[in-house]
Amino acid sequence: MFAGLASPSHLIIVLVVVLLLFGAKRIPELAKGLGTGVKELREGISSGEDANAGAPDRGKGRREARAGSENETVRTHTEQRGL
Repeated sequence: MFAGLASPSHLIIVLVVVLLLFGAKRIPELAKGLGTGVKELREGISSGEDANAGAPDRGKGRREARAGSENETVRTHTEQRGL
């Protein structure tokens, strides 16, 4: 169904439509904004990977703290019921 969409004539038509919609002055601004967005995305992904490198150690402490608070909650409910 979409096999012929990558032909040169289709690409030219798409480029002409984009030029008509946005104008010659606006296209470089859009390209610059797109490039900046991609750059920020890559930086965010790389900083997210750096932050996740130490995450397993921190996650373990959270699980232990959560388990401790759950035990306290169970004890509190048991004491309130008089069991």
